[in-house]
Amino acid sequence: MSNPFFPNKGPIDLIKIYKFLNITNKKKNNFNFYDIKDLYSANKDSITFFHSKKYKEAANSTNASFCITSDLLKDFLPSTCEPIIVKNVLTAVAKITEEFYPNSVVDEFDAKVLNIEDSDYGSVTHGKNVLLGENVKIGANCLIGHNTIIEKNVQIGDNCKIGSNTIIRNSIIKNNVSILDNCTIGKKGFGFFPNKKKNFRYPHIGIVIINEGCEIGCGATIDRGSMSNTEIGKNTFLDNQIHIAHNVKIGENTIIAGQVGIAGSSTIGNNVRIGGQAGISGHLKIGNNVDIAGGSGVIKDIPDNSRVMGYPAKNLREFLRENK
Repeated sequence: MSNPFFPNKGPIDLIKIYKFLNITNKKKNNFNFYDIKDLYSANKDSITFFHSKKYKEAANSTNASFCITSDLLKDFLPSTCEPIIVKNVLTAVAKITEEFYPNSVVDEFDAKVLNIEDSDYGSVTHGKNVLLGENVKIGANCLIGHNTIIEKNVQIGDNCKIGSNTIIRNSIIKNNVSILDNCTIGKKGFGFFPNKKKNFRYPHIGIVIINEGCEIGCGATIDRGSMSNTEIGKNTFLDNQIHIAHNVKIGENTIIAGQVGIAGSSTIGNNVRIGGQAGISGHLKIGNNVDIAGGSGVIKDIPDNSRVMGYPAKNLREFLRENK
């Protein structure tokens, strides 16, 4: 994963990895890791992780040399990838991620913001009380509404419109994007491990990418990714009050109606239509050219060219036949 905003503290060697995880190191040779990545993007110089059978195909083809996993899943890995066996994969990954990216857990208040009129972008057409953080870039012909805060680590392309009372952080907004009022984009997602004594927050080293020609409706919240980016494809339109969780990938030319919630790490294809108040569970794959009726609850993968309705969502004809 390419991340322009969070500094990487690598390399970290194998001996330290074992030490962080309280594992006795039985290897004679050491190894340097330059990053931690998911199964899809990992290479021989990075460490990866495998925590669910849903990702067994990705695990079998990963290019990583080492993988944090469990004893039950290790046999899905290729012979070129050495398993590092732990009891709780995600907790171990969180510890290692914090070593590579120590500033990725907490979203502190950005106290170093400037009034836009005191910045290099004072000529941008803007409303009152617009604030800009560090490492912000704004393209030509942009409009920014009242009381909007562009916090640190944001790139905005040309011809973009940002509404009032919106907060953006850790995001890349490409050309010709419209973001309406009262949106929050790029904050950390709802990634944590429940614990009886204290809930444990998961690091978020990903960002939000909104591609060209998108429209984001009022009150939308789009979380940045944890181990990969959250991304909205070209010419996709989101209605008001939609929540997009961390690591979600939405394809091109997709239309999503109001109050839809998409849980973390799900993938939505191209040319998909989702009706209002539908809910999509995490780690699912919704194919291309899919129609999901309003109020549906999606709890399993949906293949290309499907039309579904109901809770749990099922084939539209089957649903109508059962509910005459």
